[in-house]
Amino acid sequence: MLKIAYQGVPGAYSHITCQRLFPNQEYVPCDTFEIAMEMVKNGNVDKAVIPVENSNAGRVSDVHFLLPKAGLSIVGEYFLRVEHQLIGVKGAKLDDIVCAASHPQALAQCSEFLQKHNIKALSRIDTAKSCEKIVQEQDKTKAAIASKLAAEIYGLQILASNIENADNNTTRFLIMQKDEEIPIDDGGKFITSIVFVTKHIPAALYKVLGGFATNGINISKLESYLLNGRFFSAQFYIEVEQHLYSKPLRYALDELKFFSEEYQILGCYKADSYREHKG
Repeated sequence: MLKIAYQGVPGAYSHITCQRLFPNQEYVPCDTFEIAMEMVKNGNVDKAVIPVENSNAGRVSDVHFLLPKAGLSIVGEYFLRVEHQLIGVKGAKLDDIVCAASHPQALAQCSEFLQKHNIKALSRIDTAKSCEKIVQEQDKTKAAIASKLAAEIYGLQILASNIENADNNTTRFLIMQKDEEIPIDDGGKFITSIVFVTKHIPAALYKVLGGFATNGINISKLESYLLNGRFFSAQFYIEVEQHLYSKPLRYALDELKFFSEEYQILGCYKADSYREHKG
């Protein structure tokens, strides 16, 4: 039986994702993303399932800073359709609710509903964990925003269903493990994730990106992050639609190496079928 770490408590969307990816295994809740990754690195669990971005609320804070430091390999991705519920104590009604607590990402994804009903948003560390406070206080004016599974686990009532701003509300998760696992290039679609720091010379980033362009490689994501609080030193996170061992990517990486101070391959993995349907 595999042990799968995730950030949050039972009923969290990360927990739901673990169940779908690895049915009937052991799921290990962790307080933070960093702890979940450390559990894998130390050999206490086999894998970690980590959310990295949402289609409407953007990237998950801090995760991209942790990825290069984790010492783990990305071996897969999964896109979860996220359906948020307004959850309260038994007997409560929507009109009773004054405030709702949840993870900042969930609150952002439900901002239109909260504004429409004049409900104050309260930030918490996790969606499902927000339900614990509701159970403890038994206050009909307070609610949580979480999953249907969380409502079932905590014995709470769903006051409003699918309250997210957009009906395509989707969160992307990465699957991480200690050992590198590069899939065989069978002609399918693959994603390779890379971090790099360019040399401090004119057009260095332009040259790096040009290496991908001239080799016909599509860049699906490019983000930058300041390093060590310095405004003039940036680290770049990039995802390309190409197998790590393909000739085009090897040529592009030669260009990247030449114009970078350092770089790291975070993983090469099969593209989730969601990409084919959603582009």
